[in-house]
Amino acid sequence: MSEVLWNVRLLDLAAGTATERQAVTIEDGLVTTIDGADGPAPAGARDLGGATLLPGLIDAHCHVLSETDRSPGFGPRAALHGELPRPAALGHYILAASGALILRSGFTTVRDVGSFDDEASALKLAVELGVVPGPRILTCGRILSATAPGGVIFGTMYREADGPWEMRKAVREQLRRGADYIKFMATGARSVVAEDPEPAQMTLEEMAAIVDEAHRMGRRVAAHAEGLAGTRWAIEAGADTIEHGLSLHRDPSLLDAMARRGTVLVPTLTTFHDLAERFASDFAPPLVEQAKRQLEDALRTVTAARAAGVIQALGYDSGPPGASANELFRLAEAGLSPIEALRTATVGGAAALGRPELGRIAVGGPADLVVVAGQPDVDPALLTRPESIIEVMRSGVVVN
Repeated sequence: MSEVLWNVRLLDLAAGTATERQAVTIEDGLVTTIDGADGPAPAGARDLGGATLLPGLIDAHCHVLSETDRSPGFGPRAALHGELPRPAALGHYILAASGALILRSGFTTVRDVGSFDDEASALKLAVELGVVPGPRILTCGRILSATAPGGVIFGTMYREADGPWEMRKAVREQLRRGADYIKFMATGARSVVAEDPEPAQMTLEEMAAIVDEAHRMGRRVAAHAEGLAGTRWAIEAGADTIEHGLSLHRDPSLLDAMARRGTVLVPTLTTFHDLAERFASDFAPPLVEQAKRQLEDALRTVTAARAAGVIQALGYDSGPPGASANELFRLAEAGLSPIEALRTATVGGAAALGRPELGRIAVGGPADLVVVAGQPDVDPALLTRPESIIEVMRSGVVVN
């Protein structure tokens, strides 16, 4: 069965252009034709009255979690002392609600960068089997880390390993678990008091072994990288994406190397705001002060990466589910124009995932589409307002 979306303002974010009065035909989950929409809508077509049509959005740095500590306004209220313990199965309902909210907000694809107890894999399977609505999910399985203090805090989110051959084994384990790509900790985490995020946490040989093993099996690699030393080695080892990457402005040659190689930066600005401001009362004071410094570094890096021609991808790395478009505000603070910010959530995100068919509207491509009242390329804040999102499609299926 085919469907025609008539009289839409088609947004091409790769080119940075918008074309009025277009008609998009969808069949079997794919875009089959894009033509002009002159005159009244033909029988069976849906006239959308000039609303903007843009590709389904991509969050390239999302933790798919049933934990709601960083998601005010979402999920069940906190348990009170004296209440009976809540069953672990409640988490699956929270995950299902999370997936639905993400999808309805216009984000049709997310890249999970680490979850507890394989929750992202469970939600991914439930979505793929049609049990619950949700975005397309790409997951890393468990994050590869050297033996480090973070392993105590993050538990089942991590797979600790030491030495190149153990790292290779850890990669193979994640592929057996169904990982779509591999993520590793090139540096420590800014949210762990006992870790210094400045030095490399792994050796170059360990990073190179991870990348070689993953690439040999056709999987991409993401590197959590905060300090400059670990970031440099992650780029040298051949990581496909640099997550956070806040120190990069301190060495422009690394940004030049990323631009040449097509290495994608996922700057995750919101997460620094979270630790420095929004959730500051929840963290140890030294981490809050560190986050304030890191936020300034991260903003400088986005500006420097833009000047160097580095591809950047939107990564919210925060909560609540369905609020990923808030990262657009942060990218604007770093100097990106509305079109440039939206590009990070579409073509930039597709580059980060290695899925060039996503993040664009093209004949033969998937019908992941968002219909918006107004012009988000002029005012991206429209994407943060549920009432502005008229309709979301994933693979041609209307989901709201």
